[in-house]
Amino acid sequence: MKPKLVDIGVNLTDEQFSKDRDQVMERAIDAGVNTMILTGTSVNESQQALELAQQYSDYCYSTAGIHPHYAKNTTDSCYEDLKLLFQAPKVVAAGEMGLDFNRDFSPRPTQETVFQKQLQLAVESGLPAFCHERDAADRFTAIAREFRDYLGGLVVHCFTADKKALYQYLDLDLHIGITGWVCDERRGTHLHPLLKDIPANRLMIETDAPWLLPRSMDKRPKNRRNEPAYLSWVVKTIAEQTGKTYEQVARETSETARNFFNLGPDGQSRRHWEGVR
Repeated sequence: MKPKLVDIGVNLTDEQFSKDRDQVMERAIDAGVNTMILTGTSVNESQQALELAQQYSDYCYSTAGIHPHYAKNTTDSCYEDLKLLFQAPKVVAAGEMGLDFNRDFSPRPTQETVFQKQLQLAVESGLPAFCHERDAADRFTAIAREFRDYLGGLVVHCFTADKKALYQYLDLDLHIGITGWVCDERRGTHLHPLLKDIPANRLMIETDAPWLLPRSMDKRPKNRRNEPAYLSWVVKTIAEQTGKTYEQVARETSETARNFFNLGPDGQSRRHWEGVR
């Protein structure tokens, strides 16, 4: 029996999945990925992610937030919309939110303001924060520090930065999400020695599908599309680099994810039992 895995970052709303979402879900379940968190990066996409989480309710949950790329389009009504989305039991985290000083699709001061406002909403809702950071570790850390004592949790998803950034995040007791980037021999090997530095109760795994297809796969699909069924390759690399067994990494990352997103041992959200905070 395959160990059960939790994929904390799936962009199932992406048009690359528009023609075969049912089959993608079937392959994920067959591969042992029985819990998936569907990422929302705008108000509209967050609503779509929630609808998909409700459609695939036995296996999926969603996040609701505004990605830094879209910060410049944010209005006051967007925050009100997010508050409503946060009330849905299937929404288990606020985000994707954060800072991206690499592409700068939105002005940096605007990114910071939208990030701060969403963190405040996360505090008010009681939800953990699902965050994006690229080339902005120092500012990200400074802003996160303002809210950390009041947040239930914060994960830096798709971590690709350096040791300095990692230690800054761990010093704030943040969680770290590792993707197929760690399987890339061209640009991800700097993460290998850092994996041992991440405590088991802070490490989670994700595909960030349809992107970041693991290059370590024996046979990569011709369409180059990543999907949750390939999460096992991330587990394999982590196991190899930490000296742990595949089963141990699977067990530890799944337990950490269930705790972070407030899911029960069976993968069901505790918000169903306790009511929305």
